[in-house]
Amino acid sequence: MAGRVKANVVFFDRKPAREKPWTETLWIYDLRTNQHFTLKENPLKRSDLDDFVTCYNVKNRHDRRETERFKPFPYAELTKRDKINLDIFWLKDESLEDSANLPDPHVIALEITQDLEAALEQFATIAEDLER
Repeated sequence: MAGRVKANVVFFDRKPAREKPWTETLWIYDLRTNQHFTLKENPLKRSDLDDFVTCYNVKNRHDRRETERFKPFPYAELTKRDKINLDIFWLKDESLEDSANLPDPHVIALEITQDLEAALEQFATIAEDLER
């Protein structure tokens, strides 16, 4: 509910421009579906990225394997999408099935307030560090 952030991380190789696109396949890892990270109660930890690191296969990225969360998408398929939208979903979001059982509005508002307060604390810490 509160605190869900959509974020994408894209890795590029620096290559010279050419007529034919260098990219043939885009691999996407879905870390967000059915993962409920929050700033205070369930913050993202380094260990939460272990599966992605394994799937990314830095030692031989041409030998990647598809998993439930890690899928390849051909460049030709992606360019056919409206405005080449990369907001791609394939996992079923369990929280959407539960939308009839949402908490009371005051509980949602409290969660939002707590997340915003936690974010402000983090930004204040960053600002203090930058002043040094």
